[in-house]
Amino acid sequence: MKITSEIIFKYNSADDAKVVFDSLEVDNENYVKSYLNDNLIKYIVDSEKLGSFLATVDDLIASEIVVEKIITKTN
Repeated sequence: MKITSEIIFKYNSADDAKVVFDSLEVDNENYVKSYLNDNLIKYIVDSEKLGSFLATVDDLIASEIVVEKIITKTN
């Protein structure tokens, strides 16, 4: 079975989106396809196993929350 999901994060500015994109890209490489377009980041998650899929999505969202909190504190 193949599981695929598209997750889109929308930010207040293109600069904030770029910071998040750059921060997470290193960790997501080879696991998640990511695309930056202005103030949107689109992630495509593919997996053959539900457990791996859920773990990847959980890591992605947890990491995004951390970067978003850093952006909020530094603005």
